[in-house]
Amino acid sequence: MKNLVFLFFITLSGYAQMPGKLLFKSDFSNPLDCKKWIAEIDQIPGHTSTVYTHNNALVLDTWGGVTVWLNQKLSGNLQIEYDRVVRMGKGCNDRIGDMNQFWMATDPKKANLFARDGKFEAYDDLNLYYVGVGGHFNTFTRFRKYLTPLSKPVIKEYADKKHLLEAEKVYHIKIIVKEGTSSFWINGECWFNYTDPSPLTSGYFGFRSLQSRQEIKNLRIYTLD
Repeated sequence: MKNLVFLFFITLSGYAQMPGKLLFKSDFSNPLDCKKWIAEIDQIPGHTSTVYTHNNALVLDTWGGVTVWLNQKLSGNLQIEYDRVVRMGKGCNDRIGDMNQFWMATDPKKANLFARDGKFEAYDDLNLYYVGVGGHFNTFTRFRKYLTPLSKPVIKEYADKKHLLEAEKVYHIKIIVKEGTSSFWINGECWFNYTDPSPLTSGYFGFRSLQSRQEIKNLRIYTLD
């Protein structure tokens, strides 16, 4: 009986998903490879925005908006996971908010997705899934699906403290795409679970942020059996 209860708990926590083939991994131990990663940064005059690797982390240290795309199109049943932390010290961009991510992103009008300047509204004409944790100065967390033409309905949102950001806290994020359902997990807890009647089945993954200093580590992308 104890074993059955434990198995049930694992299933609820999301760890019953059994990763298959490892498609991609990065420990960010080398300088950022501009062929593997495409950084789109809104460079605002008078402010410094940079993306780089340091101490086995991808660092988004930006004032303006930034999206860092993995230049590898993904498809099928997937599990994407990584660790992410919002740093809060004396840096000029340090602010708690906007721990965001895109996945299954495609441009329905262009073959080349990577043609934007980092401004948030520049992505409105894409098809994608989006989770913004701690948006609007850390006042809410939202799951959206972007659709063309220019529609991005909110599927679900939170505004309670439990679902907002804390500085210097390490968040283990897991995105699971399986049989038309996308789920978003933080530290073993499912925050969003959406079965899409018209699922996005392929596209690109990207880290997204705004006016903050964030570190991302231990990226792994798997197929799901």
